[in-house]
Amino acid sequence: MILQFSGVKSSKKGGLIVIFVLATSIFGYSQYASASQIQVNVAQSQLLGQTDLGSNYDVELQFQNPSLLMLVAGKTEFFVLSDDKIVGKGGLEPFTLQPLSSSYVSGTFYTDSGVKDESESVKITGVTKYDIILTSIDVPFVYYPTEEQTREFIHQD
Repeated sequence: MILQFSGVKSSKKGGLIVIFVLATSIFGYSQYASASQIQVNVAQSQLLGQTDLGSNYDVELQFQNPSLLMLVAGKTEFFVLSDDKIVGKGGLEPFTLQPLSSSYVSGTFYTDSGVKDESESVKITGVTKYDIILTSIDVPFVYYPTEEQTREFIHQD
């Protein structure tokens, strides 16, 4: 009878471990799904210089973190596409996104001299690598600026 009782204790511990691992996995996946929904907005941009080859800009993007996780991002590279053609690229400094909040991130951006004002559609796309406790995740982002933001961000009219 004593052997059966210790077996019951052992199975209770095993059951608690399984429940803990399952709950942690579900929470982790839900937060990964939330982190994948990070929103990006262009807060401001400023022309730094212009040559025959292209233009350099200082840019500030706003990232909104809908997850309960603090996300630490390394250096981020992004691309600006106009009518599905890469017209420029940029980079952002490493940053931290606090849970359920937004952060402003500074970076630089370069456009080719061939950027035309009559572009039909412009989008900003990139991938940010976030370090979370023992792992890291790559979260892609796509942002479609408004016509006004496109003029201010790329064309500086």
